Amino acid sequence: MASRPQPAKKILLADDSPAVRDTAGQVLAAAGYQVLPAVDGIEALALLEREAPDMLMCGVALARLDGLSACMLVRRNERHAGLPIVMLSDAAGLFDQARCAMAGADGYLAKPFSEEGLLQVVRAHVDGVDGA
Repeated sequence: MASRPQPAKKILLADDSPAVRDTAGQVLAAAGYQVLPAVDGIEALALLEREAPDMLMCGVALARLDGLSACMLVRRNERHAGLPIVMLSDAAGLFDQARCAMAGADGYLAKPFSEEGLLQVVRAHVDGVDGA
């Protein structure tokens, strides 16, 4: 009996930049992931409840509910407490990385990022593959 193909892992991608959502979405889709785009923190939380993604990639600066607040809310929810969260930010400094870690993020990716960098982070957190 042939085994069924595994469903694509779902990546919830919340960012205020249409260019980031489109470009990252295309890269992730080409790598076999299902991408769930969100434009702000409120939409991201709604998609999180409805779609049960395997990972959340969240911009720090989002409208209506910023990414740090969204991250903290996800961490407080028992159902999603173990969800891998990687924050996306234009500010690549240590202070910004520390704020993301304090909010409960598992990783951090500075924008602009390379296709390889994006895939390495996703594979590490979703598939358990170390890109190093």
